Amino acid sequence: MSEERVLEVEHLTVRYSDTGVFGRGPGYEAVHDVSFYVNQGEIVGLVGESGCGKSTLSKAVLGMLPGHEVSGRITHFTKRPQMVFQDPASSLNPARTVGWILEEPLRIFGKYDAAERKRRVLDMMERVGLEKDYVNQKPRQLSGGQRQRVSIALALIQRPRFIIADEPVSALDVTIQAQILDLLWDLRRELDLSYLFISHDLNVVYSLCDRVMVMENGRIIESGTVDQVYDHPRHEYTKKLLQAVRDEV
Repeated sequence: MSEERVLEVEHLTVRYSDTGVFGRGPGYEAVHDVSFYVNQGEIVGLVGESGCGKSTLSKAVLGMLPGHEVSGRITHFTKRPQMVFQDPASSLNPARTVGWILEEPLRIFGKYDAAERKRRVLDMMERVGLEKDYVNQKPRQLSGGQRQRVSIALALIQRPRFIIADEPVSALDVTIQAQILDLLWDLRRELDLSYLFISHDLNVVYSLCDRVMVMENGRIIESGTVDQVYDHPRHEYTKKLLQAVRDEV
């Protein structure tokens, strides 16, 4: 694994404003003074309970929070970083075919002619395990696992080197989860990818990630290799999360 950075985040804070019926209030900090990095070829997990700020952090990293107060420094060392979302049904255009959805970023990019765009679409479908016949299907005609494969293909179609995966398997059943995790692992090796992998499932993070960060109330309270954090947790909140997993077994 390279020590070359693909992402550095320094002192990131995200504040949401309160614009309720009584006007502008003090708001609240969804993310507070977070710093971390991702190296080339690395999968870094971000875990925490729902509402702790994980998704807000991921959107801030990709500049997807216009109108919110975002401070700190975010440095990308790769081009066109992308995100795989939790719910492919809401992130894919239901009115368009798989082929159209995957080709659209290449049309916008404007570098390839129609034949090359179609070749790249079919190549990426093959990489993510989708039959070429699906090119003319619409998202509603696919299973949940197939739709998530389309989402992954869409994130990769412009060949980024850094991907944020925000709860990409939480909406899938256990068998399909394992298939998608295997796919993400294989794609890392084949395409030299790096991931920030966001999840509330500590077992999933342990099976996939090299390092892990634990988030509580908008703050990173603990980080290290997965073995360090899972075998020797220092923070009480981390211990509570791990105990909850063990109690389920």
